[in-house]
Amino acid sequence: MADSGLTGEGILPGHAIQALAERRAILTARPFDTDQVQPASLDLRLGPTAWRIRASFLPGPAETVADRLERLALHRLDLTDGEVLETGCVYLVELEEALALPGDIAASANPKSSTGRLDVFTRVIADRSRAFDIVPAGYEGKLYLEISPRTFPILVRRGSRLSQIRFRRGDARLDEAALGALNRAQKLVDAPAADIAGGGIAVSVDLSGEGFGGLLGFRAKRHTGLIDVDRRAACEVEDYWEPLVTRGRRELVLDPDAFYILASKEAVHVPPSHAAEMVPFDPLVGEFRVHYAGFFDPGFGHDAAGGRGARAVLEVRSREVPFILEDGQIVGRLVYERMLERPTTLYGEGLGSNYQAQGLKLSKHFRPWTRD
Repeated sequence: MADSGLTGEGILPGHAIQALAERRAILTARPFDTDQVQPASLDLRLGPTAWRIRASFLPGPAETVADRLERLALHRLDLTDGEVLETGCVYLVELEEALALPGDIAASANPKSSTGRLDVFTRVIADRSRAFDIVPAGYEGKLYLEISPRTFPILVRRGSRLSQIRFRRGDARLDEAALGALNRAQKLVDAPAADIAGGGIAVSVDLSGEGFGGLLGFRAKRHTGLIDVDRRAACEVEDYWEPLVTRGRRELVLDPDAFYILASKEAVHVPPSHAAEMVPFDPLVGEFRVHYAGFFDPGFGHDAAGGRGARAVLEVRSREVPFILEDGQIVGRLVYERMLERPTTLYGEGLGSNYQAQGLKLSKHFRPWTRD
């Protein structure tokens, strides 16, 4: 396809994503759901068919996903009426949305926030790709989603939305100088002195218990019941999570291969002119992974709760060894990118955004919980 006709470099806002669909650069047999287009991304919907596969894979430059699927599929699942995806298994689903991108538009994908908070590992795969979650400029073809529930078995169906995709023209990422200038003008985090390095701004973990009535976070339980990914407020928190409370120490020992929901010490602000993404893992800060679902939309924490900033919820999984996480320890970095244009609607503005002005919040699938 020819170039998009857009000028400048940046992340495409929701109205430009809608325009891509009208140009048939985003192809789908069914119209978009009313809330599918977000301020800086598009939710991706599961198609009617899933396959349990032997192992995760990338097709490489010479093959399509379908070519590899013929050799790796164990059995096929019909998602029309819903199917259970078991923990410890790997599944592949063809998505409802396919692409015929203009030559100057590329894309990247990420799990939705609610997906990450359930410890469901997802990655988008394009034909002939060498990397997960990356779609090159000018790509034409189908999209597939690899799904691997790590802690809770989940019920999904055709139309369930576990992942999201961003479209960008050119290089929109801020360098350290530009990021520093934006922070001075807009106060991206409420730390006294922002730590900016490697093109990202540092985010640390709050293990003081001071802002949440002594609550440090939640540790996921094993061998729980099922979670329907499309049902809100259907699950009792303590059937799935162990609340962690302070006992005078501002630290937490991460158990190997356990999953935690924690909160950032800083309140995060994403101005309407920008979008952000949390770098999921930095081997220099410890043996753990933080934030599966890394997209922050324009407007996140913008004038939230009467001021600027909202806590980032951290999805943390330890590696092979126990690791002591301490209050204020840096756990990741936020990378900011320019928007091509300001979105017509910001995160939290009439969109039913689940996590605006959030505190230490579990996914939307759980009923409200208060400490006794």
